[in-house]
Amino acid sequence: MERNQNTNKNQIIDNQNELIANISSEIKHVHLETKLFSLKPSPSITPSDMFELAKLTNSLLEQPHIDGIVITHGTDTLEETAYFLDLYLASSKPVVFTGSMRSFSELGFDGLSNLVSSILVAAHEDSRNKGVLVCLNDEVNTASEVTKSHTLSLDTFKSLEFGPVGIVEQENVIYTRKAPDFRKIIKPEHIENSVEIVKVAAGTSSLILNFLIEGDIKGIVIEALGRGNVPPQMVPGIKKAIEKNIPVVLTSRCPKGRVLDNYGYEGGGHHLRTLGVIFTHNLNSQKARIRLILTLGLTHDMNEISTFF
Repeated sequence: MERNQNTNKNQIIDNQNELIANISSEIKHVHLETKLFSLKPSPSITPSDMFELAKLTNSLLEQPHIDGIVITHGTDTLEETAYFLDLYLASSKPVVFTGSMRSFSELGFDGLSNLVSSILVAAHEDSRNKGVLVCLNDEVNTASEVTKSHTLSLDTFKSLEFGPVGIVEQENVIYTRKAPDFRKIIKPEHIENSVEIVKVAAGTSSLILNFLIEGDIKGIVIEALGRGNVPPQMVPGIKKAIEKNIPVVLTSRCPKGRVLDNYGYEGGGHHLRTLGVIFTHNLNSQKARIRLILTLGLTHDMNEISTFF
């Protein structure tokens, strides 16, 4: 088994070197260096892996001869890793994530074109000071806004609310709007992995919340209904979590829009805010979880945590 793994690793490195050599001949104005971080498929990537990648990327960005970084990543959890690095990295240099929706053995393999486009984006002067970017299908999106929207489509990565910040047209990188400027860097020395997401549906009870609380969970993200409302059956579990100093962060299962405290009925947004639930702004549940994982590495004070959202 170990021999097969080593053989696969060597084969991947050989393929990588051949790929970079082919790309280098096409992009002569960019000097490329490669570094192998992990061979894990993206469903196996953990927040701890993201943390190690963030620290490695930060150390590379501190090297004067590095002008930008492209990170290849499986698409299933790409948006989460990209957002983790977006919150952690303070460098003005471009960091661009990319991947492929079709494997090398499939017709219409998109990995090569996505990689070339991402290198062009990372090498472009206008890509500086935009946070971490995601580039697939010749569209450039910010890590804070992008999400995987389709299981198979090549243009799966979308910024649903506002659209891409730019495009790649042949060898030209064209930015069409400003990137969000509300980034708040969160750079702890350690992270808190024990954070889970609870999705809300009609009639959802406190059963899962109580199970998590009894399991010594450190943070909970609720993917609520509409503008940020839950069935009244969930309220006892939310109260119990907050009483035990477990932060409860609220997002919506709607793919677009913010959570708001409009409704005052039991389980409504206004009621949840009075209980001490923390509201997000235009964050889906998986990104809110990443944000809470990093924040809990800095503080467990409820008031301080809320300032990071």
